[in-house]
Amino acid sequence: MTIATTQRVALVTGANRGIGREVARQLAEAGLAVVVGSRDLAAGERAAADIQAELEAQGHRDLTIGAVRIDVASRDDEPGNAHAAADVVRKQFGRLDILINNAGRMVEVLPPDITGKHLEAAFSTNVAGTAETIHAFLPLLKEADAPRIVNVSSTTASLLLTTQDKDFGGDHSVRAPYSTSKAALNMLTLHYNKAFQADESLRHIKINAITPGYVATDMNHGLGNRTVEQGARALVTLALKGDDSPTGGYFNEDGPLPW
Repeated sequence: MTIATTQRVALVTGANRGIGREVARQLAEAGLAVVVGSRDLAAGERAAADIQAELEAQGHRDLTIGAVRIDVASRDDEPGNAHAAADVVRKQFGRLDILINNAGRMVEVLPPDITGKHLEAAFSTNVAGTAETIHAFLPLLKEADAPRIVNVSSTTASLLLTTQDKDFGGDHSVRAPYSTSKAALNMLTLHYNKAFQADESLRHIKINAITPGYVATDMNHGLGNRTVEQGARALVTLALKGDDSPTGGYFNEDGPLPW
C-alpha cells in the first residue's frame, strides 16, 4: 500500500500502547501523518485504527495513520529490524520528518545482583536499539526540510539528580540497569548532535533527549504519578517546535535538566 501525502510524517517506535500510543495520537491530532511502530504489526495496526476512530469521533478528518513492524532490538536480517522498517516507510509514505525513539525496556534488579546480562538487556533496546533506528532512518530524515529526532530518556538518567538523591518516584533502588542505559542514551544524543552540526548535509537535523516523567504505564506496573497524556505532551511539543528548536539538549516539560 502506498500512501500519497504532503503531510509531515512522524514515526513513533513502541507506539501500540502507553506513552508511544499517546504521542502518536497527539501528533495525528496536530495534523501529521503518523506511523505507529510496533514489534507486533497486528498490535500496531489495531492501535492505528483505534487512534483514527477516536480522532474521527472528535471531528478530525483527512487523517493518515499507518503502522509498521519494528523491533529495535532486532539486528541485521532478523525479523522486524529497523532497516526493513525504513524500507516500508519509504515505500508507503515516501518521507520521514520526525522520529520519536520511544521503544524502551525496563530492567529491575538491585545493584549488588546486577550481571552483564541485565545491562545487555537494557542497553540492547534503550541504547543500541535507538542507534540502530537512527542509522536506518537517517537517509529519510536527511531528505526532510526540518527533521526532528526525539530520544525518550528518563529523569533517572541525570547524574546530578541521582547524586542529590532526587525522589524519582517508585523504587529507584532497582533501576540501575535502566537509568544507566538512559544516561548512555543522553551521551549518545550529545554525540549525534555534535556530528550533525559538523556536517552541512545533516546540520538541519535537530536531536534532543526528553523525559516524560514518571508516567503510569505497563512498564512500571502502572505505578507512575503522571498520565500518558501529560508524559506525551513534552515529547510532542519539542518534536513540533520550529526553527527556534534547541538541539543537543536534555529536557523535561519545564525545560533543561542537569546531565
